[in-house]
Amino acid sequence: MPIVAAHRRIWSAFADPTAAPSGIDRVSQDAPPPNAEAWTIQRVLEWTAQHLAKHGSESPRLDAEILLAHAKKCRRIQLYTNYDEVLSDAVRGQMRELVQRRARREPVAYLVGHREFFSLDFRVTPDVLIPRPDTETLVMEAIGVAKSLAAPAILDLCTGSGCIAVSLAKQLPMAALTAVDVSPAALAVARDNAEKHGVADRLSLLEGDLFQPLPAGKRFDVLASNPPYVSRGDLESLEDDVRKYEPRLALDGGQDGLDVIRPLIGEAPNRLQPGGWLFVELSPEQAPAVLQLAEQTGRYRSAEILKDLAGKPRVLKAQSRE
Repeated sequence: MPIVAAHRRIWSAFADPTAAPSGIDRVSQDAPPPNAEAWTIQRVLEWTAQHLAKHGSESPRLDAEILLAHAKKCRRIQLYTNYDEVLSDAVRGQMRELVQRRARREPVAYLVGHREFFSLDFRVTPDVLIPRPDTETLVMEAIGVAKSLAAPAILDLCTGSGCIAVSLAKQLPMAALTAVDVSPAALAVARDNAEKHGVADRLSLLEGDLFQPLPAGKRFDVLASNPPYVSRGDLESLEDDVRKYEPRLALDGGQDGLDVIRPLIGEAPNRLQPGGWLFVELSPEQAPAVLQLAEQTGRYRSAEILKDLAGKPRVLKAQSRE
């Protein structure tokens, strides 16, 4: 039998709860005969990983584990302690739908509704950008300067899921935070995450464009932002997972990718305390231009580009003069 045809036959058996795994009559899930290749956790993980690899997943085994744990409503570690467990019809049906959607490159985080960031679990929806390890560098650096302050006031612009603001609030129990986003749907997700992690009482969420919704005269010790910074020409070359599913509003940085970063850097000194700190995430290719933007204002005491955990230029760190 051709490989493609065989793959389809196996998929049909996996997806059809009335089909026996080996093409024979349905057998008892409690006691499958020795010659029946039952749909155990191990077999489903192996098959799913192979299937997703053929459809472009960069982490097919991890995807398979996360999706199956979600379908079974268990932790990933429990999959390994129950390798020989035969899946119920209900779990097989749900897993089939999840695998089909992932094969169309829908992000795993949207399929399961959450993503880990800075060792915290965050709710995510298609209304927000999926948190990524790249951004953890910004969070760590912001903590580094804020932890020496008695009661730091911190501003998070373009907050999205709230992963930056909530992570900072968890690590800095004396901090008061303000988070801004232009999307009311994103703010609803950020609010859920703040409540989930017990920091809602210290996090003020404001709807608006960058500094616009802030009270007049309000200044901050730290300003952190992961703004839209993908240049318009690069949008169509993004991975399907990102281009087709993540919110364009959170990605599109205009012609050169700096449409949001430019006013952010220019206005930040007016909103920072004297000696306050600015942290802005960027793409590695933008590092020279972003550093130049900060230096040309003449309003920063210092400015440098920090590298992320992968060694790539990722974050502007600048200290205000005023």
